[in-house]
Amino acid sequence: MPKLDLNRVEMPRQDPKERAKNFNEVALGYSDEQAEYEANRCIQCPKRPCVSGCPVNVDIPEFIKAIRDNDMPEAVRILKSKNALPGICGRVCPQETQCEEVCTLAKRDAPIAIGRLERYVADWERENQPSMETKAPDTPEPTGKRVAVVGSGPAGLTAAAELAKMGHSVTIFEALHIGGGVLMYGIPEFRLPKEIVQAEVDYVKSLGVELVLDAVIGKIDTVDELLDSGYDAVFLGTGAGLPMFMNIPGENLCGIYSANEFLTRTNLMKAYLFPKYDTPISAGKRVAVIGGGNVAMDSARCALRLGAEEVYIIYRRSEAEMPARREEVENAMEEGIIFRFLTNPVEFIGNEQGWVTSMKCIEMELGEPDDSGRRRPIPREGSEFIIDIDTVVVALGTTPNPLIASTTEGLDTTRRGTVVADEETGKTNKAGVWAGGDIVTGAATVISAMGAGKRAAADIDKYLRSQ
Repeated sequence: MPKLDLNRVEMPRQDPKERAKNFNEVALGYSDEQAEYEANRCIQCPKRPCVSGCPVNVDIPEFIKAIRDNDMPEAVRILKSKNALPGICGRVCPQETQCEEVCTLAKRDAPIAIGRLERYVADWERENQPSMETKAPDTPEPTGKRVAVVGSGPAGLTAAAELAKMGHSVTIFEALHIGGGVLMYGIPEFRLPKEIVQAEVDYVKSLGVELVLDAVIGKIDTVDELLDSGYDAVFLGTGAGLPMFMNIPGENLCGIYSANEFLTRTNLMKAYLFPKYDTPISAGKRVAVIGGGNVAMDSARCALRLGAEEVYIIYRRSEAEMPARREEVENAMEEGIIFRFLTNPVEFIGNEQGWVTSMKCIEMELGEPDDSGRRRPIPREGSEFIIDIDTVVVALGTTPNPLIASTTEGLDTTRRGTVVADEETGKTNKAGVWAGGDIVTGAATVISAMGAGKRAAADIDKYLRSQ
């Protein structure tokens, strides 16, 4: 076995004081020298645990070996043979709990920076593709089968790309005016530049996939009407865009946003570039973000960049139990976000004009584990206190929009509104219909949605070829 090199290469980032004032990408990417050094740390172990830790089964050792051999076209080919969205995954997927967590070097606290190398390969392709000769994917023999994909987020894009590579005619129906779904409206520019998303969407289109925009399935057509109009199968990848609220007094006051609205206005509608783009947003001077996930981190960091003087993260559990990526929590702390752990709002207070001015909170303590295995937060009697704020962003999670379920006869859903689908195949109880991603699991990660899209595509292909 090669000698272990435990000197993991950190990725350069903008200075916290500077980046807190702009929407430019925080992580700056590896240089050629840094990527080569990190690739050379990989010991190419025969068991390849990293591959099994990847939800889309990228051949990680092989694409890293290609970087080490300075064969970048081969690195691109290997990576994109299993992952249609590497520029996105390299930026926002939680590699630290997936492929990197099971890396052999993780036992020595120095796993290979797989996600950063993935980003490096994707960025290299985007910068060099116009001047290099790349081998296009082999054009498959057309099967004559048509598939409708509803939603152009990570699950839909992945399913569409896989099905197109199999020779099927694929049409994506996207409700918004631009492709990308949550990748466009939910994740800020400083974490995932929108030109990256659109480059990945364009790649999927280059495979022969048709993208129909401003098309709300359930309104222009139902799922049944798609099946009746000549589509042989339908994949539902509409995500989970319906926000959850706390249902406490004062939650209807002005100045209180759902994270969906706050981030959509900021990211998709470019409120951060107002007045160049006619989308104003009231970010306020003292902002409280309720929640502890990645969406809460994104909302808080956006509020800071929009001019807030103080931004609070209010989370009812401990720091150790925050579901957000550690990297995003650290970035937020470096930028000056104020964290109030073991704290829960119980009431929002407003002025005579109906605008929020403060919120009453209560301190929490951790009791016995709940159904999730985490210790249950319990209010401490008599610990109420007031925080003065003028804007609140509620980032407590989302559930699927009920439109698809309510307009699709016979489609089974859960009490949470998620579609019931087989975990391995994505098949629903309705003939000819598959589903994957957040519409099935509730809000989860980009890469898990991609994995679901890939598995569903394989089962759809099997079904279509049996007809």
